[in-house]
Amino acid sequence: MLVAAAVCPCPPLLVPEVATGAAPELDAARAACVDAVGLLAAARPERLYVVGPVGAGAHGAYPGGTTGSFAGFGVDLSVRLGEGPSGSGADRSADTAPLAEGDGALPGERGTLPPSLAVGAWLLTRTHWAGAPVEGLGVDVAATPDHCAGAGRELAASAERVALLVLGDGSACRTVKAPGYLDERAAGFDAEAARALAAADTAALLALDAGLASALKAAGRAPWQVLAGAAEGAGLDGRLLFEDAPYGVGYFVAAWS
Repeated sequence: MLVAAAVCPCPPLLVPEVATGAAPELDAARAACVDAVGLLAAARPERLYVVGPVGAGAHGAYPGGTTGSFAGFGVDLSVRLGEGPSGSGADRSADTAPLAEGDGALPGERGTLPPSLAVGAWLLTRTHWAGAPVEGLGVDVAATPDHCAGAGRELAASAERVALLVLGDGSACRTVKAPGYLDERAAGFDAEAARALAAADTAALLALDAGLASALKAAGRAPWQVLAGAAEGAGLDGRLLFEDAPYGVGYFVAAWS
């Protein structure tokens, strides 16, 4: 059962070493993310899943101990997703069974963290996570709402006390300088996403239009819908800790408990 969730954006620029001189521009977002992740430990989960958007070739499960790197962003910085088996900190090999196919679960297992999950691993390191074992789930940005919700239900059913760290950005079309240029629909999409995250409104999250999200380059849609599936019937309350659109991209931080 889901007992807590933290929702954070996942631009690599959250990592100060990647942002370099622009790092102070995201200080407020960083601080809100740290606060949201800190609340997860207070829920005393038995298992923590880090959920983030990925491309079709990278979707699937990432076991604890999987490593990632920001070398692709010009920074010699590596991260690890929690610890390896038996808390050793060693990498886990690919013999760990991924989530089973069916009921909306997203199959597959990979050996290197994609950028979104690497940001999640960095956040856990920054907050000195020492609670429950950690696993990752990369969610195809094109996954249907039904598949996302089904995957979330499976995560929630995997232990009596489950927590999620959900990574994902809103639209990337808020200004003419945004990655997706200006789209007049972006502000409304982000406003509805922010409202749903603030209210822990699972129905509203599941109602976010996948086609519109794709057009607006809103990679958070699929992970948020995994969260919605996991939270069904959990009776959680939500709080929005941060909302802004730096660089023309919608960033939201929320805590559910």
